[in-house]
Amino acid sequence: MTTDQLRPDPAPGPGPAPGPDSPTPSGAVRPDAPPVVPGGPRADGDGGGEGWFFLSEALRTFRLTGAVAPSGADLVNALVVPATSRPDRPISVLEVGAGTGAVTRRLVRVLRAGDRLHAVEANPRFAQRLRADPELARRGPELGLRVSECRVQDLPEARAAESGGRGGDGGAGPAAERYDVIVSGLPFTNFAPAEVQRILDLYLRLLVPGGELTYFSYLGTSAARLLTSGPRRGAQHRAVVRLLRRFDREYGLGGRTAWRNVPPARAHLLRAPGGRRDAAPGGGGPTGGEAPAAR
Repeated sequence: MTTDQLRPDPAPGPGPAPGPDSPTPSGAVRPDAPPVVPGGPRADGDGGGEGWFFLSEALRTFRLTGAVAPSGADLVNALVVPATSRPDRPISVLEVGAGTGAVTRRLVRVLRAGDRLHAVEANPRFAQRLRADPELARRGPELGLRVSECRVQDLPEARAAESGGRGGDGGAGPAAERYDVIVSGLPFTNFAPAEVQRILDLYLRLLVPGGELTYFSYLGTSAARLLTSGPRRGAQHRAVVRLLRRFDREYGLGGRTAWRNVPPARAHLLRAPGGRRDAAPGGGGPTGGEAPAAR
């Protein structure tokens, strides 16, 4: 992984299109991967039908959905960069908050036979749609694809990781499964700071040493939250933003803004401390309190 693949880019404006010195996320994708149609409110799938389905769920459960449209192609490509710049061995990927599958479908296109993909989605309607997706069904067996209908905190491997790799009753149990890559689609600013802290610490525990994490944040949400939700929710929002910035300072490798996303969003790339990216999965991993490796 190189930080150039997610280095900050300027806001769009008049002038010539970016040249070779201004790489885009799609440039980091393996050349044999099927293309993603750029633009629009989503990356692929059945067009407006899925967009309306996503919107209806967002209006019904906005705290957990946190968006009004699936991620667009630019944002999707930025989020899957760690899965396209990879060691020469099978990798294990965890996607949290898979929604209707815009990122999931991109992952199944860039992952190779023998890799593993675990998609987690708490919304039962979204999870059902993921299980019925023909592209996921076609490639799923090659990737050992799992779809879990729950919060990431409720996964058995999450409970094992939070208990130090032991069974939930304190006795001996299976070691927590570790992942090379985690792609998070959770709407962190909709959650309380303590909940966000728990999830971020959990991500670090679930990653192999040197494993990589991407998540995204929408631009301009602090002012919008204050105007629409009042001072108390605005203060909670700012506290989560400060927490995420601290996390980025400790573990961040860079980021990229997807200006054409609806709304514009920034993808953040982070690396868990310790080890190397090509370390074998399944070994002991760091906890959220450990110091980051020198970069």
